[in-house]
Amino acid sequence: MAEEDSGPLAPRVGTFFILMGLGLIVLFIASDAAGEAVFDYFFFGVIGLAIGFILRRKAPAPPPSSRFGGIRRMRENAKKRKEEKAKKKKK
Repeated sequence: MAEEDSGPLAPRVGTFFILMGLGLIVLFIASDAAGEAVFDYFFFGVIGLAIGFILRRKAPAPPPSSRFGGIRRMRENAKKRKEEKAKKKKK
């Protein structure tokens, strides 16, 4: 198995470990609220979170969103017009 094949899988496994770690910590909090704390849930939860964050660290950054591209272009155009107006006013 090549390195490129395992690339997208590692962040997914990391997400799984993060979710399982959070679930175990929630179980620890629930067991503590019930009056009988089970510290194994807490320790395994922290280990799961650590492994998950290490694996998620390798995930590539998401591409930039063009969600507000129209608003950004309108602001840039307004800024250019304002600068041009200021130049004409100085002359």
